[in-house]
Amino acid sequence: MNSASPRTLLVRGMLAGLLAGAAAFLVAYLLGESEVDAAIAIEEAAAGAGHGHGGEAPVSRALQATAGLATGVVLYGVALGGLAALVHCFALGRIGRIGPRATAALVTAGLFVTVTLVPFFKYPANPPAVGDPGTAARRTALYLLMIVLGMLLAAGAVMVGRRLAPKLGNGNASVAAGAAFVVLIGVSYAVLPGVDEVPAGFPAALIWDFRLASLAIQTTLWTTFGLAFGFLADRALVPALAPKEAVQPTS
Repeated sequence: MNSASPRTLLVRGMLAGLLAGAAAFLVAYLLGESEVDAAIAIEEAAAGAGHGHGGEAPVSRALQATAGLATGVVLYGVALGGLAALVHCFALGRIGRIGPRATAALVTAGLFVTVTLVPFFKYPANPPAVGDPGTAARRTALYLLMIVLGMLLAAGAVMVGRRLAPKLGNGNASVAAGAAFVVLIGVSYAVLPGVDEVPAGFPAALIWDFRLASLAIQTTLWTTFGLAFGFLADRALVPALAPKEAVQPTS
């Protein structure tokens, strides 16, 4: 890997993150906004019944659902794209004799598991009107802690797998490292406190649909990024085939 490749990969990772953020925004707008509107309607109805109607929001709902949502999701995609590109730089050549595209696929899958799936199954997303505002900081800290634990345990599993590979073989070592990762994540789930702040009577179907939409958005983001970044990294790092030499005419 040449000396210019880290910066090259960072730029291309952010570009792939931009494309992934745009794709995730479309899914969020088409699948998630209807669930958000339904949850907001429930919240407003409860507030109106208990305390009377408040003033208008400083930012209109239409602007939140379009420009605000697009800006947030795209910036999130660009940031994750940069992070994934840096991980790719470190992983390239260290996880076997595979090329940039395959490395991008493995890195993307690993980040999807640690950044999205691991915290999701412990602290799944909830729509508006679910959750006590007074515990928002605590819930955010627990969510971030779960991400950090997932990334550290995944890194540890990779190192364990590499140490076991000479004795067990690559396949068996990967299975053993993966099993250890799952067990330790399960222990983390059991040790960390749970969060259950769903109001009584809140529609369970709405929560379920919102969580599925949230997972679909993240899946779209990471899948699009993996495909786009794999292509861009491959184009940047794999040398082009030399043109065939012209055949000299025979005399």
